[in-house]
Amino acid sequence: MKIVIAPDSFKESLSAMEVAEAIEQGFKQVFPDAEYRKVPMADGGEGTVQAMVDATDGKIIHLNVQGPLGNIVPAFYGILGVAHNGHKTAVIEMAAASGLHLVARNQRNPLITCSYGTGELIKDALNRGIRHIIIGLGGSATNDAGAGMLKALGFSLLNHQGEAIDHGGAGLIDLATIEDSQCHPHLKDCQFDIACDVDNPLCGPMGASAIFGPQKGATAEMVTQLDAALNHFATIARPHWNDHQINNMSGAGAAGGMGFALVAFLKGKLSPGVALVANAVELADACKGAALVITGEGRIDGQTIFGKTPMGVLQTAQQYHVPVIGIAGSLGDNANAIINQGMTAIFAIIPGVAPLEQVLADAAINLTNTSANVAALINLSLPLKTQ
Repeated sequence: MKIVIAPDSFKESLSAMEVAEAIEQGFKQVFPDAEYRKVPMADGGEGTVQAMVDATDGKIIHLNVQGPLGNIVPAFYGILGVAHNGHKTAVIEMAAASGLHLVARNQRNPLITCSYGTGELIKDALNRGIRHIIIGLGGSATNDAGAGMLKALGFSLLNHQGEAIDHGGAGLIDLATIEDSQCHPHLKDCQFDIACDVDNPLCGPMGASAIFGPQKGATAEMVTQLDAALNHFATIARPHWNDHQINNMSGAGAAGGMGFALVAFLKGKLSPGVALVANAVELADACKGAALVITGEGRIDGQTIFGKTPMGVLQTAQQYHVPVIGIAGSLGDNANAIINQGMTAIFAIIPGVAPLEQVLADAAINLTNTSANVAALINLSLPLKTQ
């Protein structure tokens, strides 16, 4: 019997691989002779790099880069252990170099925060011979439409005096020309896949500034200023577009407009995060011939069906008519929505009321115990003896 274990991480507690190992430990108590295939998963957000590196026996690259406020911060990205069309693949979480968690709450100001560090991660990967890069857009501190990233890759963003514009979203309003003669020579040879799970355009009432600016520290006045700056940037950037509708494209406003820059300048392709991860870690191949797939995340609720890992795993497994069970840290409002989508059953691992710190610390043992109980229930599907 082949059992596939494909969970997301349990945030602030266990990585996706640690979750998979705890589930395996529990199931082996009941089915010691089963064949287990652990496939750590993610949806393009935090934990994506670690999950994909673990799933493919890849490696993590650590380096110091420019943070959102210009200070030097430690960052990382992953190189996968499997090839893509004959080339190595790098996986980058934008938040690793340009994330909101890198800026103290009282210093958050999207007028000046910059995505330069993300560009440095891309540049390092290119210098190592990487020609396929997956970028997860989530948790950014920036609203500069990827301008900082472009600068790090050698693009010149100049004002009317021929000088480099200031970093940050506000500086875009001074942009007059964009020159690419000095950009990294291997950009044209690299395929960019972008994990994006929002559909916001670059500008307007549903754009990057209006929807995501406030959580990055923008006041109402800043939102108006930033939106005008992004619109100006898009106008100046028009000669670089393949499609004059890119600024209105679904996802262009992701990560403060980073989605726009990756498509317009790097010819990237936007896709749901969990689909990109599933493809890269070859989840479909793992599901072929399986008797059961187990997935999960820290919390399953009504939002899980909208692009979260358990939903992506369910959709993959359904292609091969394999039943799926979800195991989560907790179950929230409308958790049964995923049952309505075809998942067989869902379980929470918390055995009783306890402080959050204890719940997080006990996650592995609670996960193993719950998994053993789930396996025991499955074992009951065998014919029962009658008295």
